[in-house]
Amino acid sequence: MDTASLAPEATTETHTVRGACPHDCPDTCALVTTVKDGVAVKLQGNPDHKHTAGVLCTKVSRYIERNDHAGRIVQPMKRVGAKGSGQFEPVSWDAALDDIARRLGELAASDAESILPYSYAGTMGLVQGESMDRRFFHKLGASLLDRTICSTAGGEAFGYTLGGKVGMRVEFFSEAKLILIWGSNSIASNLHFWRHAQAAKRAGARLVCIDPRKTETADKCDEHVALLPGTDAALALSLMHELIVNDWLDHDYIDRHTVGWPQLRERAMQWPPSRAAAVCGVPEAQIVELARAYGTTQPAAIRLNYGMQRVRGGGNAARAVACLPALTGAWRHRAGGVLLSSSGLYPVDRAALQRPDLLAGRQPRTINMSTVGDALLDQARPVRAVVVYNSNPVAVAPESGKVVAGFARKDLFTVVMEQFQTDTADYADYLLPATTQLEHWDIHFSYGHTDVLLNTPALAPRGQARSNAWVFRELARRMGFDEPCFADDDEALCAQAFAPEAVDYAALREQGFATLRLPDAPFAEGGFPTPSGKCEFFSQRLADQGQDGLPDHVPNYEAAGTSADYPLAMISPPARNFLNSSFVNVTSLRAIEGEPLLEIHADDANARGIESGQVVRVFNGRGEHRCRAEVSRRARPGVVHGLGIWWRKLGLDGTNVNQLTSQRLTDIGRGPTFYDCLVQVEALPQPEAAAGA
Repeated sequence: MDTASLAPEATTETHTVRGACPHDCPDTCALVTTVKDGVAVKLQGNPDHKHTAGVLCTKVSRYIERNDHAGRIVQPMKRVGAKGSGQFEPVSWDAALDDIARRLGELAASDAESILPYSYAGTMGLVQGESMDRRFFHKLGASLLDRTICSTAGGEAFGYTLGGKVGMRVEFFSEAKLILIWGSNSIASNLHFWRHAQAAKRAGARLVCIDPRKTETADKCDEHVALLPGTDAALALSLMHELIVNDWLDHDYIDRHTVGWPQLRERAMQWPPSRAAAVCGVPEAQIVELARAYGTTQPAAIRLNYGMQRVRGGGNAARAVACLPALTGAWRHRAGGVLLSSSGLYPVDRAALQRPDLLAGRQPRTINMSTVGDALLDQARPVRAVVVYNSNPVAVAPESGKVVAGFARKDLFTVVMEQFQTDTADYADYLLPATTQLEHWDIHFSYGHTDVLLNTPALAPRGQARSNAWVFRELARRMGFDEPCFADDDEALCAQAFAPEAVDYAALREQGFATLRLPDAPFAEGGFPTPSGKCEFFSQRLADQGQDGLPDHVPNYEAAGTSADYPLAMISPPARNFLNSSFVNVTSLRAIEGEPLLEIHADDANARGIESGQVVRVFNGRGEHRCRAEVSRRARPGVVHGLGIWWRKLGLDGTNVNQLTSQRLTDIGRGPTFYDCLVQVEALPQPEAAAGA
């Protein structure tokens, strides 16, 4: 096997290597790894990269601990126990890849669509996340995966309104006079944006946090709007109502740079603050004052994040928020507007990376990753093989009771490429050791800033670990795929990610990062990347699909207060020291988090006889989950927080919060509805204290 492209040259001197954080976070930090005698001895943020400024989050600052973890998978393994038992024996790479290629080849010969790739953002890298793997599965003719599990509701909603995942540049938040931090615990999940927000606050800006949970970010803001889950569109429409009745509008901007204003005006006038207050569960006066602040302060900026779109009406909610800056003309200022994601600004050459032409005219079925539980249990069109990489679906996919049942099928051939033995890895037929970010080439864009970053490997792969791209290259060779694109090594793939005129790869190789050339205030004079070139309050494209062309409040499938059996709304935000299910097994970080917790308000706890530290049963019609309760000021009455995403095997009863979540999808974007979930909570009998204690 050719492994020459995998590792840096061996050296005994101390040196530094530039890289990029691979994790699912808007910050996409630039890294500097110090290596001595082939061992990483220090990892820090690159001080020369303005967005990172030498600072890393608590999680990634422990990356060497993760890289060197005793639990790293370092050799290919083949299952010897029952599925889910996690029992394996070592096997050679040749034996594993030969058998995998044979099994996939046999399935492809009869029904290629019975093969399903399952991957997401375990790495955000374009090479290890979406290059050789896509080429392989396109050539094979496997089912396509609709990668919806995080951001499609908000992302597609912005596409219908602003034309894509576009917005203001993050560095200019520091100049705003009012910042609405909407559905984002920025301190925990967007640290470098928080630096700009703090700079603005020191200069006199007002910060408002809009979130059902009183997060660490809410603690540091001037105001917290603790709305009920899934009511964000109602709040946004009521803000519009107040902008209209008080004439806090930029009529010139509306006239020249928007579409559908008369229709939106009529819709917004149906949402006086009294109505929104009843729906959102917040004081009417708070809505009135928030609208006044937004309508009379320039520049005003909104940092929207993806938590608020994980409900039935998440797409409509994102559309409603995206309309606000055009009403007040906030886009005229470089410190005004809205930012959900900057990823649409990057000219990634995905056709070159992924080679959809290899489908050769075939149109395989598409399976939604958010409903993988149902897909794996579908007997009408069965999935016969699943290849998992960059994801841990048994832990992270909704309604995990069904996901577990699907992966436990004896007739399902499962390959998992992983760094650690996760919940999903326990169900693998073959478990293949994957490299970490310190051990492979990759290239990254960001969804929080506007720089491209190159990751250069700092270390040789540990044990027999190999990069994702290497594995798919080897499988392609064994299956006789002879197109030249299957010979591209990992660094060659990095160079193909952007057209030469878009990103100077030589300069990127030299510096480690490169900044996109973009205007300071991209929509000061309109020019949105929509079909009309305007902010589309009314979307004809949505109307043509039979949907409402205007944003509206779409109530949750499981709205708070609508069920006597399950009276509490549950959201499942990430624990501060985990990133989805990554870092859960890092000893120092798990020690900080302790164990799975359910935050509950004192009123709801007292009504159920629950005290902090007590084991509780959280349940609904989909399943149940046991964890410890924390009576917490972070919870508002009627809403509980199941902090995630813990590996199931580390839970008290072998489950996590996704035992309770639903596979139902969002109004736009086919996304999951993790935060649209009603539950009941009950105290469990406590063990009696030992005699004499």
